[in-house]
Amino acid sequence: MRKSLSDILRADQGRLQDAWENAKAADDFGTPLPAGEYVARIVSGELFNSKTKGTGGYKLAFRILEGDHKGRQFWHDIWLTEAALPTAKRDLAKLGVTRLDQLETPLPEGIRCKVKLALRKEDDGSEYNRLRTFEVIGIDPPEVDPFAPQDNPHPDPLPEGEGTRAESPLPKGEETQPQAADGSAGGNDERF
Repeated sequence: MRKSLSDILRADQGRLQDAWENAKAADDFGTPLPAGEYVARIVSGELFNSKTKGTGGYKLAFRILEGDHKGRQFWHDIWLTEAALPTAKRDLAKLGVTRLDQLETPLPEGIRCKVKLALRKEDDGSEYNRLRTFEVIGIDPPEVDPFAPQDNPHPDPLPEGEGTRAESPLPKGEETQPQAADGSAGGNDERF
């Protein structure tokens, strides 16, 4: 059976309808960023081959950290050809990469950069971003995952030979008998 808006929105449908009427549609992310300077973090670096000629390269993905375009991403291709090696060595050295084999291991996390983006136009009129320059300005600490399990900083030591089973604070024999709400020993807990 197909669900209706009232099925999935419940009591919030009126509020959402009002918000819908007043909301401006977001810009399409296919639109290039304006030319200028940005602070961005490198979120990945990966080896790749171009789709047209199969040329080898290393693709950096950047995410903007500040301003009106915070969260937007852009990419920079570093070509691994003999002709492009001077430029490749310059850009990769900024990231601490001084040997080709280092490209097979992940970049350190949190590389923060100041970047200058240009806006380029193709013969067909389409526009795209091109990274003109970037400068590493720091390393951000890793982001904390709010859903990651918390480590217990002071675990209780287990007595030798006890393995990993914690001892029950109840007298022997009582730890497996659930107690009913009325205080009697009952085996049915209706919550489960």
